[in-house]
Amino acid sequence: MDIVSKKEVKDSLKKIRKQHNSFLFSIERNKRIIYNKSEIGDKMEKAKKFFKELWIYIVIILIVVIVKLYIVAPIRVNGPSMEDTLHDKDIMILDEISYRFNDIKRFDIVVIHYNNEYLIKRIIGLPGEKIKYENNKLYINGKYIKENFTHKETEDFKEIKIPEDKYFVLGDNRTNSTDSRIIGFIDKDNIKGKTNLILYPFNRFGKK
Repeated sequence: MDIVSKKEVKDSLKKIRKQHNSFLFSIERNKRIIYNKSEIGDKMEKAKKFFKELWIYIVIILIVVIVKLYIVAPIRVNGPSMEDTLHDKDIMILDEISYRFNDIKRFDIVVIHYNNEYLIKRIIGLPGEKIKYENNKLYINGKYIKENFTHKETEDFKEIKIPEDKYFVLGDNRTNSTDSRIIGFIDKDNIKGKTNLILYPFNRFGKK
């Protein structure tokens, strides 16, 4: 039987300890790798979500800029003159291009430029027409015209003729509106566009 020296025993123990330490290090390293992979995965998911949301906002901003520059622009209602159809501080879209290709129609809601202000009113009378109100009813060229929208009572006035290239406008809130009864007929050039789409508040979103 061979006798094992103390030195050989000592060397063997060192070797075993070294292998054990190496094994523990390997386990710890693998744990770190797994943790790091998980952490990296979470960060990548957050980054993907962030860029996805950012891309949506960029697209919205680009659309708004392009639309504002070339087609339409946002406009805000100031005051109660179009109630109950429109409310104070409603945000709407002003369509500045339609009237380049289409005629202005009766009952269109339009934005007019008057005295360095922008007013939102409704087209009631067209160029060359004779207009009057009697018993809260609209008459054009002597013929009764039904107004298919809600408005406050209109005070009677005698028949007047609208000049060519001019329009007669009223607010739907007839008892509290600065319109053609006060400021006179509106030149076609001072009609900046039509508006009938509410963007905000969201509970009022839609066409009017």
